[in-house]
Amino acid sequence: MSQAGQNLKYLRKLRGWTQEEFAEKLGIKRSLIGAYEEERADPRLEVLEIVSDIFKLSLDELLLKDVSNTGGSYLAKRRQQKMMTADRNVIHFVPVKAAAGYLAGYADNEFIDELNTFTLPMLSGGNYRAFEIIGDSMLPTPSGSIIVGEKVDDTEDVKNNQAYIVVSRNEGIVYKRIVKNNKTKNKLTLVSDNPQYQPYQVNAEDVVELWAAQMVISKVSAQQRWDVNSLASMVNNLQSQVSTLKKKMN
Repeated sequence: MSQAGQNLKYLRKLRGWTQEEFAEKLGIKRSLIGAYEEERADPRLEVLEIVSDIFKLSLDELLLKDVSNTGGSYLAKRRQQKMMTADRNVIHFVPVKAAAGYLAGYADNEFIDELNTFTLPMLSGGNYRAFEIIGDSMLPTPSGSIIVGEKVDDTEDVKNNQAYIVVSRNEGIVYKRIVKNNKTKNKLTLVSDNPQYQPYQVNAEDVVELWAAQMVISKVSAQQRWDVNSLASMVNNLQSQVSTLKKKMN
């Protein structure tokens, strides 16, 4: 039996490519990559020739051998690189276009494995994930920023008024500050940095993941500029919101 399908899957994951990215490099549709990897179809010769050139393998190796057990120079080096980075903080990136799929696949290792990854050497050991945010509710953090968060396993560990990526069944993926109220431990109050947006509550039982914001990555051109009048208006609105929250909590 041909090993081509399993070899393509192994080689793609070795490079950290998604099926869509691999398909673009091979000049074929993403659905064909899925068909090859699931052995519903055999790769065409011209596709195998491109793969052979990329990974410096012969057609015989792609078709007849399990390359995951091959000690060739290219694969050996790639394996060594992965071993060297295994203990580093590999961060999976969730772009906006993958947000809907993430709600269904956040606990699916196969789905998470399909996400692109990167590392940030300044972060200490931990479980990190990055999310792209869209909208102006957290200004001055601009729309399109990437929030790198560290996993919080228990809502009891949430720090009051700190920023988090909140993944919930009803609200999806949002970036907000969390205000805790000891009187309503079963609810979390989510507050925007932009005072034009009113705080709202979510049921703690609906929250499936919490990621404490550690870093914000954004384009230089996207940085928001504020004038004195805007800042003064923001301060006044924030004071009003704080007063309202205190009244509700009391």
